[in-house]
Amino acid sequence: MNFDRLKEKLEILADAAKYDVSCSSSGGTRKNRKGALGDSSVSGICHTYTEDGRCVSLLKILLTNHCIYDCAYCVSRSSNDIKRAAFTVEEVVDLTINFYRRNYIEGLFLSSGIFKNADTTMERLVRVAKKLRLEENFNGYIHLKSIPGASDELMQEAALYADRLSVNLEIPTESGLKLLAPEKNREDMLQPMRYIQKGISQYNDEKKVFRKVPKFVPAGQSTQMIVGATNENDLQIIKVADHFYKNFNLKRVYYSGYVPVLEDKRLPSLTTEVPMLRENRLYQSDWLMRFYGFKAEEILDPNIPFLDLEVDPKLGWALRHLDQFPINLQTADYQMILRIPGIGVKTAQKIVAARRFQILTMDHLKKLGAAVNRAKYFIDFSTGNAFLKYLTDKNFRKLLIGGSSSKFHNQFSQQLSLF
Repeated sequence: MNFDRLKEKLEILADAAKYDVSCSSSGGTRKNRKGALGDSSVSGICHTYTEDGRCVSLLKILLTNHCIYDCAYCVSRSSNDIKRAAFTVEEVVDLTINFYRRNYIEGLFLSSGIFKNADTTMERLVRVAKKLRLEENFNGYIHLKSIPGASDELMQEAALYADRLSVNLEIPTESGLKLLAPEKNREDMLQPMRYIQKGISQYNDEKKVFRKVPKFVPAGQSTQMIVGATNENDLQIIKVADHFYKNFNLKRVYYSGYVPVLEDKRLPSLTTEVPMLRENRLYQSDWLMRFYGFKAEEILDPNIPFLDLEVDPKLGWALRHLDQFPINLQTADYQMILRIPGIGVKTAQKIVAARRFQILTMDHLKKLGAAVNRAKYFIDFSTGNAFLKYLTDKNFRKLLIGGSSSKFHNQFSQQLSLF
């Protein structure tokens, strides 16, 4: 084995994979067993943090950066003059096992440029996962990128050996995709997503009847959209995400602020800043739809198609609906408590449980974990609340913004906090 060449390949293909942000995961359930290697039951992957604070990682690479497509936004586009490389199936398997044994990683995130055609590329990805599972007894986490246009037979195999599958939508709208990637077809992206969605539903039905059913992509499927490469507004992006959550039962939708890497008249200039704050607001909106009961049309509407960059979308909604506040914690239902700025899901659950036994006060709210510096303006306590007078103040918005602080002093230094 030529280790110098392998190292060069790793540098090239790991660097090319960094633009794909959909590499964190939850839901893997492949437990370790005697004689096997690895355990995918950890809840976070790819240099992210689990709920209990653990940082975990995975080997994140492309199988190859050779690609037959010339997508304007992609660093691996066929017309781009860059170093090209490709791993063999055996090289990826050896790297994964050796990195795992050295405790560098807890799993594999494998994507690829499309060489020759979709089926040829997908077949190689499936061979990697199959070889890891059957020959190396590897039970760690495996995330494969589904190749648009791949056959149902290959998607079936991929779902049996991978923990998570994902197809990137890339550009939120079909018109934007046609502008920047005219060779690609949105329907080719939807085909494998539909197959996996149906397979997951079938697996869940069979599991109710049969004791042992082969695992079928246990961590679900996800997708990713590039933000800022085309002129879609935030309302369009949120509605696309909402559509895929409802109709494709996705585990996650990821948003990736466009990083200018290539000069093209169809793209923003190379001096354009990465829209980190906008990306963060989209993640916050996504959280509101998934966990807080908000509908897409409540977060934004045609008259307000872009998210407010000064305040998070939950606070933005509250400022547009001040007539619904203050909210009495003793009598309000759970869904309405969730809409109070500064109160998250766990705190709302604690409030509903605690109010059965006592009259809640501001001190109780602090102990329950609420961000009281924000929530105090929107809550009506049975004992009274002097802060309610600010609800009708014409400078209320400025008061809230001025009273908020973040541990992220440089907002472009890293991914911002979700809430």
